[in-house]
Amino acid sequence: MKEKILVGFSGGVDSAVSAYLLKEQGYDVTGCFMRNWDALANNDYLGNPTINDSQCPQEKDYDDAVLAAKIIGIPLLRVDFIKEYWDNVFSYFLSEYQKGRTPNPDIFCNKYIKFDSFLNFAKEHGFDKIAMGHYAKKINIDGKDYLCKCLDNTKDQTYFLSQLNSKQIESCLFPLGDITKKEVREIANKLNLNIANKKDSTGVCFIGERNFKQFLSNYLPSKKGDIVDIETNKKIGTHSGTLYYTIGQRHGLGIGGIKNEEAKGWFVVKKDVKNNILYVASGNDNDYLTSNRCIIKSINVLKDFKDNTKAYAKFRYRQADNEVFMSYIDKDTIELRYPQGVKSVTTGQAAVIYDENGILIVGGIIDQVYKDDKRIDI
Repeated sequence: MKEKILVGFSGGVDSAVSAYLLKEQGYDVTGCFMRNWDALANNDYLGNPTINDSQCPQEKDYDDAVLAAKIIGIPLLRVDFIKEYWDNVFSYFLSEYQKGRTPNPDIFCNKYIKFDSFLNFAKEHGFDKIAMGHYAKKINIDGKDYLCKCLDNTKDQTYFLSQLNSKQIESCLFPLGDITKKEVREIANKLNLNIANKKDSTGVCFIGERNFKQFLSNYLPSKKGDIVDIETNKKIGTHSGTLYYTIGQRHGLGIGGIKNEEAKGWFVVKKDVKNNILYVASGNDNDYLTSNRCIIKSINVLKDFKDNTKAYAKFRYRQADNEVFMSYIDKDTIELRYPQGVKSVTTGQAAVIYDENGILIVGGIIDQVYKDDKRIDI
């Protein structure tokens, strides 16, 4: 009897080709479109009917998914996880921004929606496993499944899967682990899929591309404050809300030329959320943005390690690997040391650590950032 697989079918080329490949491998494949964002329903959660967010990119994606499933020859289901997304992903996203941190909601979307709510839905409906169109690879070592970087290193998405537990990994297939994005497009075009050349989705998971500052202001109203030169402690401009800026940001600060000052380019170095002050500096950013130690919390350990283990960390997606030395502080917290220094390690972002073979060891959230013994994130 064929193993029954429920594929997260987004209306994009990666999930469609994943479903096709699994069908070719002999699985009994069904697609399922997840709808997780509804602006009107979310307004009700906030008790705020005035929010102006009527954009519905998901409905176009659903139409694309319907036609793609028909071409591939698989059934397509549809399921809503709007409340689950609000409770477990978007509320976290907002609370982190309120603290002045920079969260990555895609990681928690995977943990709580795609590989939890969706997995439970699949099991309840008689499916053996789920599958996703992520560029990631699953390998088995001594009877245990691990996540590993995929063949196409330019597309690898294990960073976004770093909070999955062993049971979630075991329950999922990743058909794109050993092929490149170019090959995916070629397969889609040979099948004459309607979405063969569709642009990859970007922006916040399930919400899509938005004017981010405008979108966030719907939920976290703007509050103007001072932009202060951290060296002179002088006000040099006005910001629209510290929550909307990220450490290291250079563009969109609205700082013009300053009299008797050489223009060297301003960048954000610190956010004082309590007093609503945005601190900036100019010139060489190494002095302000480079750290050599950080504390990681909310850790998800997938592969055992010993204190002072050498490993390779990404502090943001698409960043090159950074050599680090990792040690436990307690069972929920680790310290990463990187004597060579790394720029713009930012609280709220994920730190994802791999071994020398690209196997994911542990993922966690950056909680504190240091340069030697000086904490630089506050």
